[in-house]
Amino acid sequence: MNKLRIAIVIGIYAASLWPADSDLTNRGREIYEKRCGGCHGLDNAKVGPPLRSVVGRRAAADPSFPYSDGLKKAGLVWDEATLDRWLTDPEALVADNDMGFRLSRADERSAIIAYLKQLPAKQGQR
Repeated sequence: MNKLRIAIVIGIYAASLWPADSDLTNRGREIYEKRCGGCHGLDNAKVGPPLRSVVGRRAAADPSFPYSDGLKKAGLVWDEATLDRWLTDPEALVADNDMGFRLSRADERSAIIAYLKQLPAKQGQR
C-alpha cells in the first residue's frame, strides 16, 4: 500500500512538471509576438507572409505575398517538422529564400509551432 502511495505522489509530481498544452500555446503566443510579430501578421502580410493556418498549407501559397523564387519552387507543405527545420535554418531548408531569421532554441520553436497550430481559421477561411 505504501508503494502505491509513493507511486501516486511521484506521478502527480511528474505531471506537474510537464507543461499543459495551454501553457505551451500561451508561451508560443508570447514568443511569436516578440520574435515573429514584427515581420509576420496572423491575417495580413508585413515583411513576411501571414501565418494563420500556415500548418498544413503549401509553402508560398498565400496570394497576398510575393514569395522568393526558391520558396515557390520548394514544393514544401508546412507541417510541424518542416516548420521546425525552417525556423532552425531557413537557408538550409530552402536556398534563395528571403527569411534571414533563425530560432536556435528548440523549446521556442516548439512553442511557436504549437501556437500557430491551434489558431482558429480566419472567418471565411478553411
